[in-house]
Amino acid sequence: MEHTYQYSFIIPFVTLPVSMLIGMGLLLFPTATNNLRRMWAFPSVLLLSIVMIFSVDLSIQQINSSSIYLYVWSWTINNDFSLEFGCLIDPLTSIMLILITTVGIMVLIYSDNYMSHDQGYLRFFAYISFFNTLMLGLITSSNLIQIYIFWELVGMCSYLLIGFWFTRPLAADACQKAFVTNRVGDFGLFLGILGLYWTTGSFEFRDLFEIFNNLIYSNEVNFLFVTLCAFLLFAGAVAKSAQFPLHVWLPDAMEGPTPISALIHAATMVAAGIFLVARLLPLFIVIPYIMNLIALIGIITVLLGATLALAQKDIKRGLAYSTMSQLGYMMLALGMGSYRAALFHLITHAYSKALLFLGSGSIIHSMEAIVGYSPAKSQNLVLMGGLTKYVPITKTAFLLGTLSLCGIPPLACFWSKDEILNDSWLYSPIFAIIACSTAGLTAFYMFRIYLLTFEGHLNVHFQNYSGKKSSLVYSISLWGKEELKKKKIHLLSFLTINNNEESSFFWKKTYRFDNNVRNMTRPCITINSLGTKNTFSYPQESDNTILFSMLVLVLFTLFVGAVGIPFNEEGMDILSKFLTPSINLLHQNSNNSYEFVTNATFSVSIAYFGIFTASFLYKPVYSSLQNLNFLNSFSKKSIKKIFLEKIINVIYNWSYNRAYIDVFYGRFLIKGVRGLAERIHFFDRRIIDTITNGVGVTSFFVGEGIKYVGGGRISSYLLLYSFFVLILLVIYYFFS
Repeated sequence: MEHTYQYSFIIPFVTLPVSMLIGMGLLLFPTATNNLRRMWAFPSVLLLSIVMIFSVDLSIQQINSSSIYLYVWSWTINNDFSLEFGCLIDPLTSIMLILITTVGIMVLIYSDNYMSHDQGYLRFFAYISFFNTLMLGLITSSNLIQIYIFWELVGMCSYLLIGFWFTRPLAADACQKAFVTNRVGDFGLFLGILGLYWTTGSFEFRDLFEIFNNLIYSNEVNFLFVTLCAFLLFAGAVAKSAQFPLHVWLPDAMEGPTPISALIHAATMVAAGIFLVARLLPLFIVIPYIMNLIALIGIITVLLGATLALAQKDIKRGLAYSTMSQLGYMMLALGMGSYRAALFHLITHAYSKALLFLGSGSIIHSMEAIVGYSPAKSQNLVLMGGLTKYVPITKTAFLLGTLSLCGIPPLACFWSKDEILNDSWLYSPIFAIIACSTAGLTAFYMFRIYLLTFEGHLNVHFQNYSGKKSSLVYSISLWGKEELKKKKIHLLSFLTINNNEESSFFWKKTYRFDNNVRNMTRPCITINSLGTKNTFSYPQESDNTILFSMLVLVLFTLFVGAVGIPFNEEGMDILSKFLTPSINLLHQNSNNSYEFVTNATFSVSIAYFGIFTASFLYKPVYSSLQNLNFLNSFSKKSIKKIFLEKIINVIYNWSYNRAYIDVFYGRFLIKGVRGLAERIHFFDRRIIDTITNGVGVTSFFVGEGIKYVGGGRISSYLLLYSFFVLILLVIYYFFS
């Protein structure tokens, strides 16, 4: 065992050669590197797989021995200051290692197919391999300075990946928004680290927690100051994990490629904030105000994320707000002291949400088959529907991920979310009511996404004979035979176009494209409707490598919840045994089976109520969803229904407009800062410059006047001297 632990420090460096070689190849030998670009997916997957096997071995050893390994070497020593770098392997690190490597491998395999058309294929793999390296370095860090270095580098990679398609204005704006928003939290994190070092004299976790707790218990430190330092540390986690009020960057970050949404915004980077709070929880737990603040921010984020997901039209943006809400559950659990429940939900949610994001990418693949569909259209839920026949495997995988996130047993998220809901009743009944209500909202908006995507009929834009776009036409299937006959739509041709084919490493066919926009050419169908011809391509299932990644994540979604199920008579489960060295500090759940069944029945009932409500409102009669509004679901206008419509309109506007938070930031922060800058500029130009220029002009005129006084005549000097003496005598006479 010791022999294996000795080499754990190489974990962050295993995947680094891929990004370095790709970068050097693109700089030194761009033509040859691009010609051999298909080979780079294999070493990326291979090296990350080696890290995964090594991580699993370390985890098994920890389960058997409950040991913690720390390897430290000095970087710089100066008088009393010593800065060390190290590798810390404990249960939290092991969980994150397995999570990052397993999801990362699936995303890399998926990306080989998904990004094969793109000119930036190699650049993408260089970025994503470097991102994996940085995340591995972040979670194995043994001190705060080391964490901060990797923290900033991870943010840099996030900026590059979100803005990967930087020629799109929306993507360029999104990466800048993510960068600026995260800088707010990162600056707080930096100040908090400096404050803690000033208080304790150490950056190392092993010394920091002990010294800090002793100072608190002996009352030898200013409690207000250390509370401020802890708050600043928490601010870094708030920004990185998209917690209120620094959550605004996450939905816009969906402008990046879908594999990045699955890796960064579901399983890894946003989880870094949860990881930081979990790592520093022994420090936070002795400051009750900070623990209460963590729980409060968590419950606000839970509810806000769920309500903002209710009316989103973009499928990825809806999943982004769902991620925000689920991260809020984890933050709530940490604030309550439920360390195990937070990490359990971190595991189950990562696999389920990665599955949903990869599934959304497969759906986007199918929607992009429609000729003329832009990326915005291919992600629009209003234009989807009726995909069940054509993407059955994607539909099944997406459904399982949806059921898991809704908390339906025996899928993964049921076990972890139910545990958080149970703990919330012990912590605060108000928080528990909000958390349980949000569980129902989660089931509602997730099934809304599912129903709008797969059920009913495909929704498209038609044009009338004058060439102007008509309103959206619903309840028309472009591919069903019965609907074609009823609408007298004439099927003219099927065309198969296969241009510029090449081989990829993990799959057989791919297509070259000159632009960043994904417009893959597939079998087409031309329809004569309303006097005009409209051409649409035939939707089809994604390729095998995309489906393989999704099916592996399906297995995790089905079975990873078993790590939290008791396997012996003592009620011990794998996760609790794994977390034995650290869980004793925190709250543990009871193993009362009757209580568990009662609470589970309640939470599952709430989830089913949300599913039933979504099925009722979004059943496959899409003429009632013409404007994506709930109002048309009611046929007759009674007073009660009008009142209900007004309430629903308020909720819809709140959700669709992102709770007006972005508007608030735009008007009061952005415009306020610009207005302040303009006023400062005016003051500098009109006041400061005027004073400075006035002094210069005055000196010039005084000098010009004085030069005429010095004429060189003694009589003139005596006259001037006598004049000033006379004035002084008069002043002395009247004021003495």
